[in-house]
Amino acid sequence: MYKQKLSLSLNGDFGIPFTEQIRLFKATGFEAFTGHWISGQDENIRECAKVGKDEGMIFNALHAPWDYTDDMWNENERELAQKGVDNLKHFVELCSDVEVPLMISHVYVGYDEPCVPTQFGIENYGRVVEHAKKHGVKIAFENTEGEQGLDALMKAYNDDKDVGFCWDSGHEMCYNFSKDLLALYGHKLMATHINDNLGIKDYNGKIFWHDDLHLLPFDGIADWDYNAKRLAKTGFNDILTFELNNKSKPNRHENDKYFKLPIEEYVAECYARACRFATAVNNA
Repeated sequence: MYKQKLSLSLNGDFGIPFTEQIRLFKATGFEAFTGHWISGQDENIRECAKVGKDEGMIFNALHAPWDYTDDMWNENERELAQKGVDNLKHFVELCSDVEVPLMISHVYVGYDEPCVPTQFGIENYGRVVEHAKKHGVKIAFENTEGEQGLDALMKAYNDDKDVGFCWDSGHEMCYNFSKDLLALYGHKLMATHINDNLGIKDYNGKIFWHDDLHLLPFDGIADWDYNAKRLAKTGFNDILTFELNNKSKPNRHENDKYFKLPIEEYVAECYARACRFATAVNNA
């Protein structure tokens, strides 16, 4: 897009191999793509990196696994916490190997109990951060459930230019009760996961991953003029990444209309919505 590079996340539900997705993204108009963790398939990610280079596409970030991220805060789960640290360290090394400059990481997984920040947790994430620095990789922590852990890390690394924030616009609505996280962490913004949803379905406010729909922008309840103004205010001028799903969550049907489309038509619509939002940001 003119004066704004756009990225789309690879997705296992798109029905074609990741390498073909990269080629399709380029043909549609995207300048970049973001990869996701695939358990035991490091070579798949390396192949994506190779195809990306061959196609002149930017591999702008990799999303790390979130297994054991809740245990990393818990001193009573030291063995599981170590598995979490090792997972993230391995992914740092994979980012370095495929020359991806940024790793996206969740900081907690769980819906029944809030994240309780601890010094033990900050130290565990600190070990990952130091490993990333040694390998020339930056880390952006994403808003999900457990925003207390995110807040603790943003404060701990407020002045660290190698650690930042990944804003997921949909998570903000369905996990963070529409709290303005860009106002809190916009000065640390390193990446975006832009998507829409219908907010929190439960009347009493119980959050659950089935609400995380990843609809195309303008298909949910988000106020996109408001989002554009907030994003513009941060001064962020890097690649805008859109993280979108064409498959509905269990017992939900909001994404069914996407799944019926040929993948080429769906990705074309993703690009159209991305351009629409990017234009709003540029004009804000």
